[in-house]
Amino acid sequence: MFDQMKTMGAIAGLMKNKDKLKELGERFQEKLERMEVTGTAGGSAVRVTVSGKMRVLGVHLDPALIAGLEVGEGGRAMAQSLIEEATNEALVRVQGMIRDEAQRMAEELGLPEIPGMDRLLGG
Repeated sequence: MFDQMKTMGAIAGLMKNKDKLKELGERFQEKLERMEVTGTAGGSAVRVTVSGKMRVLGVHLDPALIAGLEVGEGGRAMAQSLIEEATNEALVRVQGMIRDEAQRMAEELGLPEIPGMDRLLGG
């Protein structure tokens, strides 16, 4: 209960300094824009890069993978599975980076650890 009161007090203090809060929010958004993470699958034969805004920036399929895929549903299913795996890995990694950055900014603002932040960002 004391932690909740402490958090509420810190938030009330922030409301008095809206300019700093706005600046930190803008910095956070800029960091998300610059953040890029790549997930891999199939021994790096498939690479998917996502941004801090959770947008897929690129998908790379190694030519050897494509050449080795069997024609038909089996090959298609394998490629889809590898792309899915690489994308999910990239998303998990970028969520961790976002969570860490949000916690750093909260500390900079003098806020205690934010309860539930890990669940909010998929942790």
